[in-house]
Amino acid sequence: MGAGYLPRGASRHTVIVRVAHWVNAGAFFGLVVSGVAILLAHPRLYWGETGAVGAPSLIDLPLPFLLTGQSGWGRSLHFLSAWVAVLNGLVYIAGVRQGVLRGYDGPQRWAYAAVIFFLFPLMIWTGFALSPAITSVIPALVTSLGGQQSARTIHFFAADALALFFAGHVVMVSVTGFRKNMRGMVTG
Repeated sequence: MGAGYLPRGASRHTVIVRVAHWVNAGAFFGLVVSGVAILLAHPRLYWGETGAVGAPSLIDLPLPFLLTGQSGWGRSLHFLSAWVAVLNGLVYIAGVRQGVLRGYDGPQRWAYAAVIFFLFPLMIWTGFALSPAITSVIPALVTSLGGQQSARTIHFFAADALALFFAGHVVMVSVTGFRKNMRGMVTG
């Protein structure tokens, strides 16, 4: 039985899933804003362990190079938002285990499963690999990716995939009934 055929008074989404969804939306917004700030501090991608201004890059992104004031607050917000997203993700996975995906069709299930079980873990892995404090304890996190700059490049492309998923998610929410879907994610 699909989510569109719930008995009258039945909740489409559990409270845990609804709260986790909105916390994740806020964390995602913080990650995007701070990620852009970090990227503007150095809009070049490299492969391997090192990369610096003047060194050959893998990709020069067509973005302005803002050397002052972007990296500090951006990194702090990124770190905070990432931990909120990780801890909240554990709560959300508990909701997924309770069958939140049962009302979705095959392609939707595959898309959500790819995000939850591939892209999010990849973002966490590459994010940890970018942390000198974590890699000093577990250097295999970064060496297995080919170096810190390789981890940054993979992190960038995984973030792009998540942004595309988010755009598709918003389009599908709108196409399938924005008010109904928002009501379901706010009140159940």
